[in-house]
Amino acid sequence: MDTANLGGRTALVTGAGSGIGRATALLAARRGADLVICDVDEEGLGVTEADARALGRDVLARRVDVSDREQMQEFAAAVGESVGAVDLLMNNAGVGLAAEFLDTELSDWDWIVSINLLGVVHGCNLFVPPMVERGAGGHVVNVASAAGYLASPVLAAYSTTKFAVLGLSEALREELRPHRIGVTAICPGLINTPITRSSRARGDAADPERRERIAKVYERRNYGPDRVAGNILKAVHRDRTVAPISPEAWFGYGLKRLSPRLTGWVTRRTASLGDG
Repeated sequence: MDTANLGGRTALVTGAGSGIGRATALLAARRGADLVICDVDEEGLGVTEADARALGRDVLARRVDVSDREQMQEFAAAVGESVGAVDLLMNNAGVGLAAEFLDTELSDWDWIVSINLLGVVHGCNLFVPPMVERGAGGHVVNVASAAGYLASPVLAAYSTTKFAVLGLSEALREELRPHRIGVTAICPGLINTPITRSSRARGDAADPERRERIAKVYERRNYGPDRVAGNILKAVHRDRTVAPISPEAWFGYGLKRLSPRLTGWVTRRTASLGDG
C-alpha cells in the first residue's frame, strides 16, 4: 500500500485517543486518509477527532472497549453502514502489566488477554472479512511489542499476549496473501508513551520509586509516538511481516536469532533497569 498518499482511503485505528494510536491516526489523516477511530478514553478520542477534522478529513469516532465483543460488533455495524470496508486496519489498543508470573493474579490474566489479544482478534474478525469481500486489497497492522519476541521475567503476562499477537499476525498474513491484504506486526521498543505510568503493576514492580525510575528511563530515551507512527506507515508501505520499532527493538530482534543464550542475559539485565 502506498502510504505516502492515502487520499481516498480509510484507516481504522483502535486506541486512537493517545500515544501511538493517536499519532498514527493523525499521520494517516495528514497523508489524506479519512478515519474510523475508537478508544475507551472519550476525552482523548475527542481531541484526535477534532485534530483530524481540522485537516479536512471525515471521521467516525466511537467510545469502544475492544475487549467487549458486543461493543465491537456494534462498532463494526456502524462502520459497515457508514464507510463499508476500510483500507488500513490498525489494531493498536492495549494495556500494560508489570509483574512476574508468581505475582500475577488470575484476574490480571483475564483482563490483559481480553484487551491485548482478544481485542486484536475482535478487530480482525469483524473488519477483515469486509476487506476480503470487497476484493480491493488493503493492510492490517497489529501492534505487538519487542516483548513479543524478547520475553521478560517482569512482563510475564504482557509478553504472553504480545507473543500471541505476533503469531496471529504471521499466520493471518499467509491466509490473506491471496486476497492482496498485507499483515504487519509492529514491535516497538522503549517508547515514551503514557502506558509507562498507567500500566498495572504487581510485586516488586509496583514499588512507586521503581516505577518512577523506569518511566524516567523511557523519558530519557525520548523515542516518541510520532516517530513510531512514521515507521508504522513505512512498514506498511514496504509490506513488512514484522517491524521492530527503535534501534533497541531491532537489536533484540537480530540477537534473538543469533544467540538465544545472550538474549536471555540481555533481557535479565533489562528487567533490572528499575532497580536502585
